[in-house]
Amino acid sequence: MSVEPVNEQSISLAAELLERGKLVAFPTETVYGLGADAANDLAVASIFEAKGRPQFNPLIAHIADISWVERFAVTTPSARLLAERFWPGPLTLVMKRTADCPISHLVSAGLDTVGVRFPVHQAARQMLEAFGKPVAAPSANISGTVSPTTAQHVAQGLADRVPLILDGGACSVGVESTILDVSEDDPALLRAGGVGVEEIEDVLKKKLRRPEADPNAPRSPGQMLSHYAPRLPVRLNALEPEDGEAFLAFGKAEKATLNLSPSCNLKEAAAHLFAYMRLLDDPKYKGIAVMPIPTFGLGLAINDRLKRAAYPH
Repeated sequence: MSVEPVNEQSISLAAELLERGKLVAFPTETVYGLGADAANDLAVASIFEAKGRPQFNPLIAHIADISWVERFAVTTPSARLLAERFWPGPLTLVMKRTADCPISHLVSAGLDTVGVRFPVHQAARQMLEAFGKPVAAPSANISGTVSPTTAQHVAQGLADRVPLILDGGACSVGVESTILDVSEDDPALLRAGGVGVEEIEDVLKKKLRRPEADPNAPRSPGQMLSHYAPRLPVRLNALEPEDGEAFLAFGKAEKATLNLSPSCNLKEAAAHLFAYMRLLDDPKYKGIAVMPIPTFGLGLAINDRLKRAAYPH
């Protein structure tokens, strides 16, 4: 692990590490983020591995310019209005993925949406501009612990789990970004944060929907038992497929339709999970049979999502 002050050399190193699929902790105005190439499945899986994250909650794709959004997200009128007013800044907009969206499905946690933020912090923007592509990043801490607002906080929590920490000083906002679902043109508040709700409502000239008060509103990721479910029924802990089933394997398997990891690598399995479930959700199959996945490390998160996918719907 290396903690480096923000300068031309460290920014260049950060971009190089991201290009190689490595992790970089970097400052934003909200909290320090743990970043990886948002289009690299294995790199994104490394985020969950490093954080010890028990669930595959959606991550935020960070950008260096508003024009990047059209590469991978569908903007509604509300999204455009809010972006023009509050970007760059501590506001995350959740939008529909485009049909050819290059962002990893693991960033979206299998959903058809992607959260996007354009940070105002100069060091974050320099790193993003040097890399030239979106960077996926949650807070740079062990899952469940207090979010870090200095490079020292990151070093204390992640130690040697991240090769580079860019030290940009203390975060000016110190709380996570506000998250709005603007995938439909009737925005909903998913998380309060660095931009005040009243400011947002003043720009929109209407009240935000509140998921906790509206059962039809978008919910925070991972809350519904039947979340992340494909259309086909999913059968867990299968040792072989039944007639007509697709077989999602892990490890050695002769009858595998797709194999999450022939070498039993949980990070590789996590990287492939959502993309493979989408590929197998095909009417030519009657269901999806899934081999047992170990219940340690990233296996806990994989099994959590598989149980949700298998829940009757």
